[in-house]
Amino acid sequence: MVISMEEIVASAILFCWVIFVVVFLTKNLYEIMLRRRLKYNVAVYYNRKVIHMLTGGLVAMLVPFIFKTPLIPLILALLLGVFTYIPHKTGKLMYWFQTEENMYEVSFCIMWGVILTFGWLISEGNFWFGVLPVLFMSFGDAITGIVRNMLYKKRTKSWWGNLIMALFSIPVGTVLGLAGIFAGAAASFIEHFEFNPIDDNVTVPLSSFLILVLAKFYTPWMLTF
Repeated sequence: MVISMEEIVASAILFCWVIFVVVFLTKNLYEIMLRRRLKYNVAVYYNRKVIHMLTGGLVAMLVPFIFKTPLIPLILALLLGVFTYIPHKTGKLMYWFQTEENMYEVSFCIMWGVILTFGWLISEGNFWFGVLPVLFMSFGDAITGIVRNMLYKKRTKSWWGNLIMALFSIPVGTVLGLAGIFAGAAASFIEHFEFNPIDDNVTVPLSSFLILVLAKFYTPWMLTF
C-alpha cells in the first residue's frame, strides 16, 4: 500500500511533538521539580512517566486514525530507540529522564513499534490489536509508577500502584472485548514483578499481546473488532 502525503505530514508533526516533549518540556519540568525541592530520582521518575503518556500513549491512540499501515510508526519508533540509546553509549545522558542504571526508555521505544506492527499483521489490519498492549505500557504503567512515586518517593513496586493500573487497563481493554479485559488484568498483574534484565516495558505489552494472540486463534469469540 502506498504511503500517503497525509501520513508523511502527520508523522513529521508527531515526531516533532515527541522530540519537544523529550528534549524541552520534560527538561523544564525537571528544573521546576528541583526548584520545588523534589529529589533528583523522584523528578527523573516523574519525567519518565510524563514521556510515557504524552509520547507513547498519545501517539498510539492517534495511530489508528492516521495510518493505513504500521510502516512509518515502526521506523520512527526504532529511530527514537536509537536516539535514546546514543546518550547511554556516549555517556552524555539526557539527565532529566535518563539514568545510568538502566535503558528502559530504549526498550519502550522498540516494544512500542514492534507490538504495534505485529498486532496489525496478526489481526490483518486492525491497529487496536497492537495499540491496546501499547496503551497498557504507556498509560497503565505510567499511572502505577506515578502512584508509587507519590507514596514512596522512589522506584519500587507496590500493589496499590497495580490496583490503580487495573482500574485503567481493564475498562480500556473492553475495546477488544473479553480478551482485552483479560489482557488488561494480566498487564496490571505482571507489572508488579521484575525479571531482570527484562523490564516491564517488555513484559507488560508482551504478556497482554500474547493473550490477545491466543484469543484470536483459540477463542475468537472473546474478541471484539
